[in-house]
Amino acid sequence: MPGATVIRLNRLTDYAIVVLAHMAICPGRQAYTAAELSEQTELPAPTVTKLLKQLARAGIVRAQRGARGGYRLARRPGDVTVAQVVEAVDGPIRIADCIDAAPGRCQIEAACPTRSVWRRVNDAIVSELNGLTLEDVCSDPVVRRRGIEGMSV
Repeated sequence: MPGATVIRLNRLTDYAIVVLAHMAICPGRQAYTAAELSEQTELPAPTVTKLLKQLARAGIVRAQRGARGGYRLARRPGDVTVAQVVEAVDGPIRIADCIDAAPGRCQIEAACPTRSVWRRVNDAIVSELNGLTLEDVCSDPVVRRRGIEGMSV
């Protein structure tokens, strides 16, 4: 549809899910280096490094120094929600500025007839993303097969 607006995840968020899904397929592994994850997921190394740092700050992955160092999941895949990943990379989930609790983000907020509708839509999206875990993502047969094919354990 020409001129259509698309609500979509940031590309970095999508890549973060790819990296985390790859790590979650083999959760018992000691650690992954950024270079390994880059090679195995076919994502650029600087992008993977940046994402791992953001995910570590959010407590989703843990950095481990030393000869056997690298990154590993900080929690079980079933304990990491897609909403947490989105927020780690993109910040708070909101489909419109008026969803933010900070007043004054919109010129017409006091008289806005649609604010409550956007809040309901936003709440539904957040609820779905909170209900979807990394384990759910990895249980998809295509995700699992492609992740295992690219993996060097």
